[in-house]
Amino acid sequence: MLHDLVEQYGPALVFANVLAASLGLPVPALPTIVLFGAMAALHPGSIGTQLGPVLVLSVFATLIGDSVWFFAGRVYGGNTLKTICKLSLSRDTCVKKTERFFGRWGVRVLAVAKFVPGLSIVSIPMAGAMGTSYRAFLGYDGIGAALWAGVGLVIGVLFAPQIDMLFAGASRLGRMTAAVVVVLLLLYASYRWYRRRQLIKKLATARIGVDELYQLMLAKAPPIVVFDIRSHEKRKLDPFVIPGSLYADERQLDEIVAKYPHDQKLVIYCSCPNEISAAWMAKQLTEAGFSDVVPLAGGLDAWRDAGCELEAIVEEAQHHVEAHIAPNAV
Repeated sequence: MLHDLVEQYGPALVFANVLAASLGLPVPALPTIVLFGAMAALHPGSIGTQLGPVLVLSVFATLIGDSVWFFAGRVYGGNTLKTICKLSLSRDTCVKKTERFFGRWGVRVLAVAKFVPGLSIVSIPMAGAMGTSYRAFLGYDGIGAALWAGVGLVIGVLFAPQIDMLFAGASRLGRMTAAVVVVLLLLYASYRWYRRRQLIKKLATARIGVDELYQLMLAKAPPIVVFDIRSHEKRKLDPFVIPGSLYADERQLDEIVAKYPHDQKLVIYCSCPNEISAAWMAKQLTEAGFSDVVPLAGGLDAWRDAGCELEAIVEEAQHHVEAHIAPNAV
């Protein structure tokens, strides 16, 4: 029955599955490709003749879905990345790492992005937001899609006997196998969501509001230091900062610890939903001995929405923390 189903509808199912996955729907595409490769190896006279068309269809489906995200990044810029950041079950810091990876390698990362969890969904809209030409995008994304689908088919062909045994065992267990898989996936997603919500709830009270920060900056005393911890790529997409704020990299906490007295008031902001990145850095600095470190509630977007003045980034800051904030630069 499975043989007949794959022989008749296999290419169409692979196309639909890959397209849905590339659009961001929570469906596993690679297992479908691996399964088709295994069925092709087990039935070379029928399904095996469809390997070439399935590879082409997989690449075509990937390019269609990825193009949607590419143009979303082109049209909506950083807002697309914020939406991804909000929907992702991963920590916002993981999204930031992906942004930096793209910033280092550029559109070339698309050739390998499918093999790195989380890299593809962020790097594709970022390519659009950063002004990458559509031709370059199609070239590298097409290479990546072909490699990804090709590797999946090859794995299926090489491990066809083992996969056949696995399905034989699953068929003996009947629907129980599918139910167990679905339950495990739901438990994993629920656990990731719960951990994220708990972190947000725990840090909800340890924040400073825009009005309070503004008044402190006007008062000039006690002196405060405000850190912008957005990635360089985010700063290029939104080249404005809170006046007087300094660029800081959470990977270089030792420099901050060595430069500032531990009773110095520090305010940290980013542009991710729920300020997870800022809250995480505040937690690290607190554990390092600082007594008054808080993230800015709402981040840069809240400051902008409140109508407070912004300062354009004339020249990208160095990768190291520089000097004290000028509190009167509001």
